Amino acid sequence: MSGKRIAMAVGLALGAVLIWRIVALVSGSGTAARSPGERPPVAVEVESVRHEPIQEIRELTGSVQPLYRYVVAPKVAGRLLRLHKRIGDWVRAGELVAELDDAEFQQAVLEAEANLKIAEANLAEARSQFELAAQELERVQSLQAKGISSPAELDAAMTNHSALESRVRLAQAQVEQRQAALNAARIRLGYTVLRASEPGYVGSRLVDEGSLLAVSEPVVSVVGIDTVIVRTTVIERVYGRVQVGQEAQVRVEAFPERTFAGRVVRVAPVLDEAARVAQMEVVVANVDHVLKPGMFARVSVVLAQRSSAQTVPSRAVVNRDGQPGVFVVDRAASVARYVPVETGIVAGPRTEIVSPVIDRPVVTLGQHLLNDGSRVILSDR
Repeated sequence: MSGKRIAMAVGLALGAVLIWRIVALVSGSGTAARSPGERPPVAVEVESVRHEPIQEIRELTGSVQPLYRYVVAPKVAGRLLRLHKRIGDWVRAGELVAELDDAEFQQAVLEAEANLKIAEANLAEARSQFELAAQELERVQSLQAKGISSPAELDAAMTNHSALESRVRLAQAQVEQRQAALNAARIRLGYTVLRASEPGYVGSRLVDEGSLLAVSEPVVSVVGIDTVIVRTTVIERVYGRVQVGQEAQVRVEAFPERTFAGRVVRVAPVLDEAARVAQMEVVVANVDHVLKPGMFARVSVVLAQRSSAQTVPSRAVVNRDGQPGVFVVDRAASVARYVPVETGIVAGPRTEIVSPVIDRPVVTLGQHLLNDGSRVILSDR
């Protein structure tokens, strides 16, 4: 019985050794399928490359300004008699806006007219006397030729003729002086009537009727808003890419559902040293006059655009050693390959790939865990 027990024990031991060897062999074959240090497959999401239009747009903020703004002010001092326009009224070019009390200026015109008449009468008298002196000189010269008149009479006639000729010239100069004074008085009288120089809306009323105005004291301001200017600033990083003539879109808080088309018309040649920004102006047609000066505006400037570009999701672009690139996936081999790329326009969620041409899906999620040649598992998404 003891021999059977020994034989049974030996058999159990051999069976245990055999089972251990089988397990070891199986475990060894599983390890050989993946070399030591190899990373497991990475679960990724991919997206196809698109060919579509793309624009690079920079959004700026600014304020709406009128195309022109001026004040109506008198060139002479006086009391404001009547104000014909109020805030918000439309005025045409040359239309009457206000009137000053002109009684004093009317009197000045009457006085100048009277002085002119006196000067003209003096001129007429001087010319009449000069004509008589000319006739007398001619008579004396005739008698002198016949030997009847003496040299002294001839000298006196000639002297009188010259003196009266000078008097005529003096009277003529006085007439011209009085005429100039009359013209000046009429001009000052015209200054009592204030007219609009350009069409527009009355933006503000600065004085009331009955006020005593000084020279150049503003009465009303007028703004022209058939076309408006949106004034904004551009930062130094974008300055070199903004050019006159570029398209722009303008939005204002008062009309959030509307977009107004404009274009860049001016870019300042200097930057502010403190803020490192440059002034920029965008012109916008304002046919219906809904854009008002002072409104806060958001300006979207198209810095670059392509009608057809090869684009990928912006999140697919990674940076390796300072070089942008994307991971593309070979679906058959489930392997990701790193492809260095040259990027172009970046428009938010989409980025233009200038080169090379990409004909395989690009990794959009999980790419930061990949290396060139990494095995991948494609997500159901």
